[in-house]
Amino acid sequence: VQLQASGGGLVQAGGSLSLSCAASGSIFSINAMGWYRQAPGKQRELVARITSGGSTNYADSVKGRFTISRDNAKNTVFLQMNSLKPEDTAVYYCNADIAPVGYFYDEYWGQGTQVTVSS
Repeated sequence: VQLQASGGGLVQAGGSLSLSCAASGSIFSINAMGWYRQAPGKQRELVARITSGGSTNYADSVKGRFTISRDNAKNTVFLQMNSLKPEDTAVYYCNADIAPVGYFYDEYWGQGTQVTVSS
């Protein structure tokens, strides 16, 4: 099982970026999917998470600016980031609870993608 993230890049404050992350390999079922981020010198933190049923939760710092969604048919999770701020600068990692066989879930991580917001 692999998680392949794409998107990210450099944007000015107030701009928008979108991230996507596709799961591939031997997949029986995917439960929750999400995005985390890690800024230099800081711990990795949850940005947003979405269940297989579509329920979402967000970090307070991104509520109203970021939107997480998923395409279950394509095993893909998206993160639309609007009104970006310099403090959103970080490496963003996708995460998913995946059962390769049967309903035995493991946690998987993507490779990380850099988001840089200039002031």
